[in-house]
Amino acid sequence: MRAGPGPDFILGPPRDLGSWVACFDPAALPILGSSAQMIEDCRGNQDAVDAHLLAQTLASDALFTVKLFAHLARLRRGRSRSEPETLVQALVLFGITPFFRDFGPQPTVDDHLAFVPGALAGFAAVQERSRRAARFALAFAVQRMDRDNAVLHEAALLHDFAELLLWLHAPTLALEIARRQEEDRTLRSAAVQTEVLRITLPELQNALMRAWQLPQVLVDLADARREGHSAQARTVLLAIRLARHTAKGWDNAALDDDVRDIAGLLHMGTGPTLALLRDIDSD
Repeated sequence: MRAGPGPDFILGPPRDLGSWVACFDPAALPILGSSAQMIEDCRGNQDAVDAHLLAQTLASDALFTVKLFAHLARLRRGRSRSEPETLVQALVLFGITPFFRDFGPQPTVDDHLAFVPGALAGFAAVQERSRRAARFALAFAVQRMDRDNAVLHEAALLHDFAELLLWLHAPTLALEIARRQEEDRTLRSAAVQTEVLRITLPELQNALMRAWQLPQVLVDLADARREGHSAQARTVLLAIRLARHTAKGWDNAALDDDVRDIAGLLHMGTGPTLALLRDIDSD
């Protein structure tokens, strides 16, 4: 069930996963105001813009990244050439002139949620958590001398984009989930999501990534079931865990386990690892 005037909000949960997927159109996604402004600032001086310059600002915007990958996948549908795996690669493949042609002035998150301040705050919290996770993942990858550090940064940034979509398009349901978890800290996320949404957010995210043909490496790295399959998967999922557990400070009871596991990943002692993590977070 959807609202009337104003943003087309989902008021009640669709009946199943397929119905949820049908609610979202990647081409219509709003992006961060800073990203939209940067695109407009560069539009009038395209000769001075390249893919790396654009990516420097836009790479911290999870929804823009999803939007670009989905758009490029539609353009390339049926082609057999290898797919881009990072934002820079996607922008290089797209080309600067076609990018500005296809991406006109963009709708923004602030405008979309202007009259739902609680949802805007919820969206901002998830966005900041995702940015911190991406910083941790990048730092872990660099420490491990992993040449795919840009991919791991991106995978961590996009790991919770379905939660961002929920705050954007179903704020009433997102607020209800947040209220229940605030009242009972023992509630597991999967249980409360199933009660309120009839699905879990990881299920929705996986379905959207496949429907929108996002790069397969990002689909794989978003799958928590693959954590033990590679050091890269552990890099992303440990970064996500740490960002969640330290979102409100560094006194979470689960932090000792996080530090121990990250120390194992990086082949460091727990003391130096904790110092490194705090240093990363202070940047």
